[in-house]
Amino acid sequence: MNTHFLNSNPYAHPESLVSCDWLAEHLQDPSVRVIESNEDVLLYDTGHIPGAVHVDWLKDLNDQVLRDYLSPDAFAELAKRIGITPETTLVFYGDKSNWWAAYALWVFSLFGHQDLRLLNGGRAKWIAEGRETTKERPQYPKSAYLVPPSRRDDEIRAFSADALEQSKAHKPLIDVRSPGEFKGEITHMAEYPQEGVLRGGHIPGAKSVPWSTAANPDGTFKSAEELRKIYLDNLGLKQSDHTITYCRIGERSAHTWFVLTKLLGFPDVKNYDGSWTEWGNTVRAPIEKA
Repeated sequence: MNTHFLNSNPYAHPESLVSCDWLAEHLQDPSVRVIESNEDVLLYDTGHIPGAVHVDWLKDLNDQVLRDYLSPDAFAELAKRIGITPETTLVFYGDKSNWWAAYALWVFSLFGHQDLRLLNGGRAKWIAEGRETTKERPQYPKSAYLVPPSRRDDEIRAFSADALEQSKAHKPLIDVRSPGEFKGEITHMAEYPQEGVLRGGHIPGAKSVPWSTAANPDGTFKSAEELRKIYLDNLGLKQSDHTITYCRIGERSAHTWFVLTKLLGFPDVKNYDGSWTEWGNTVRAPIEKA
């Protein structure tokens, strides 16, 4: 399937990002499934892209007892329910400049699904362009999806012990939260006081690069040239670096994980989904304040 390239200076994996035009042309393509995943889980019912299924980040992607993601068995059941096969092209989109869409894409990556893409600009751009939405929930036949043999935690997910080791080794840690959170001036993201923690600051040695640095005002991603300037030239990262991203619970850092792996081609990036809600409440976890 040919992808509508978005830049004259292409990303490392340009097929991972599609435009609204491309998606509009493929809404009737049976090999493509559109997935909406939002922070606001009620938003889907107010109107969504025709044919899009809803994946609830809290109920569908997380274990309901353990602080962990769903099991491979549960993932296969989710895949069957939304009518996809391992060969289906999945296009994710959502609110908040695709934070949660990137998060859902990252979770699907944990189970090895191959063809995963983001809609550049997400829900807001689709609506701003006056494109069609519907309140009708699509009905797809239940599909066949084999249970993945494992979850790729070791490949693209970091845990607190990994973040601590990374810090002690002075290897790249990217804190994608707001400057106030990074400095320890506030213990929560603006408008999210319910997710505050006991202590503010950042993991020692982490560099502050807010997720929004990579985005344009309309929520689309900056060009490959601009992104290289941010992360390689200004921050000094090398593509060969083992890098860990984190935020508060892994959703904003999934956005940066997508930038580094899919748009800039970094082969070894992990998302620390425990992030600051875990680190800031962990006994004896070292903390720095700017």
